[in-house]
Amino acid sequence: MKLTGFEDLRVQKTVTAIYTAFESLITERPYEKITVKELAERAQINKKTFYRYYPTLDDLLAEMQARYSQEYLKEIGSFQYPRDLDKSVRSFIEYSAKQGPAYDKITIGGTYTGIRQQMIDVVMHDTWAKSREFQRLNDWQQRLLINFVQETGLSAYRQWILSDREAPMETLIQATIALMHGGVDAFLKTMPQQ
Repeated sequence: MKLTGFEDLRVQKTVTAIYTAFESLITERPYEKITVKELAERAQINKKTFYRYYPTLDDLLAEMQARYSQEYLKEIGSFQYPRDLDKSVRSFIEYSAKQGPAYDKITIGGTYTGIRQQMIDVVMHDTWAKSREFQRLNDWQQRLLINFVQETGLSAYRQWILSDREAPMETLIQATIALMHGGVDAFLKTMPQQ
C-alpha cells in the first residue's frame, strides 16, 4: 500500500513494519523462499493483516520496485540524453549506493531479474525516449543502445558491490562514465540514422 501521509498512524506503522520485514527477508534468502507467514511474524502482524494491504508478495515487491523507480526518476527527470549521460551515471551510482542491502540484492541478484527489468524499463522509457538522437535510431538500434547502457551501469555497480565496495565510489563513477561514453558516443556516430 503506497503511503500518502494521510493514513491513520496505525496503517502507517503497519505498512512500515511490512516493508522493514520484507527488506530484511530479501537480504537473507531468495525471493521464492520468502513466505507471507514468515513476513507477518517478522512484522508482528497476522497474515490476514498482510492480505488487507497486499494480495500477494509479488504485489509488495512490485510496489517496492515502483517506489525505487519513481524516486530515481525524480533525480534524473530533467536530464537530456545522451548529453547528460555523465550526470545519469553519477546519479544512478550515488542513488543506488544509499539505498541499502535490499536494493542491492534486487539490483544485482539473479533472482530479481524480472522485477529489476521492470524498474529499468520504466526508467529507460522515461529518459531516453525523449532524446532526439535516440528517436532517429531504428527499433533494433534503440534496443541495442538501451541494453548497452543498462548492462554497463548495472555491471559496474554489481562488480563494485561484489568486491565489497573495494574502490572509492568516485573511481567507480569515473570508470563507468568512461566506458559508457566510449560506447554510446561511438555508437551514435557510426550508426546510420533513420
